[in-house]
Amino acid sequence: MLTLQELEVFLAAAEYKNFSEAGRQLHVSQSAVSQTIQKIESHYGTKLFLRTGHSMELSGAGELLMALAKELLANATRLEETMAAMHASIAGKINIGCSTTSGKYLLPRLIADFREQYSQVRLDVYVGGRESVIHKVIEGTYNFGVSSKLIEHPELEYVRFFTDEIALIAPADHPWAKYRRVLPDDLLDTPLILREKGSGTSEVLFEGLRLNDIVPEMLNVVMILGNTEAIILAVEEKIGVAFVSRLAAQRSLESGRCIEIEVEGLTLKRDLFIARSRHYPADRSQIKFWQFLKDRIAATSAEPSGSAS
Repeated sequence: MLTLQELEVFLAAAEYKNFSEAGRQLHVSQSAVSQTIQKIESHYGTKLFLRTGHSMELSGAGELLMALAKELLANATRLEETMAAMHASIAGKINIGCSTTSGKYLLPRLIADFREQYSQVRLDVYVGGRESVIHKVIEGTYNFGVSSKLIEHPELEYVRFFTDEIALIAPADHPWAKYRRVLPDDLLDTPLILREKGSGTSEVLFEGLRLNDIVPEMLNVVMILGNTEAIILAVEEKIGVAFVSRLAAQRSLESGRCIEIEVEGLTLKRDLFIARSRHYPADRSQIKFWQFLKDRIAATSAEPSGSAS
């Protein structure tokens, strides 16, 4: 099958009836034009040009091919313009449910990057409990849902898009600040602020402590809060220490209001997943966002070890 570029060469030769001039217009050599014409003639098994002395005219087959080639190239140009216009005019509204603290910190940057390409798409983020978010994705209220737990469901499709770390933070002048490293047993006596039971952070923390033979009842819990930002403020006010998303604590750590404490033998991580429904048809903006996510994940996975996520 001939290519569009080869048909363009033929049309130039047909227009100028001179291979040298056609070559100059296309910025290729005369021999390249001649070889392309010979290839087309060989492909169709017929002569496209009639040569009489120093002049050259189209044959009947050449006249027919010229008309069809013009139509084909016009359609190809129209196709490119139409698809480009579709890309430029992608618009719509995407509802995203988020059940994780770290997700609330990740999504604004993700959305900003997406809107650099698709500025006509509006993305609304709703924060809620994990079960509520996933249920609303299944029923179609949310187009996407961010969760720290993979909930198997036949109507859901998931991708893992981030791995968050849970860090122990303390007030800047805490006694642990001198060494910034403690043993798991040191957690038993110090005042501790926790997230509510059932939160993703608590589940990861309690499992990590269990592996170190520590159960929640052994801890000196002085406060339970259902909001990570409130927990960080409570740590800054020196009420106690707390395990929180490192992503959420980043500003407090960078400002020096809090410090991070390493707990020997305790590494706490959790994956974040984003889900969409298999059942509800996605519009073009949602399809683009899903592909954008997958491309971002692939790019992050390809980064050398030690690169930022």
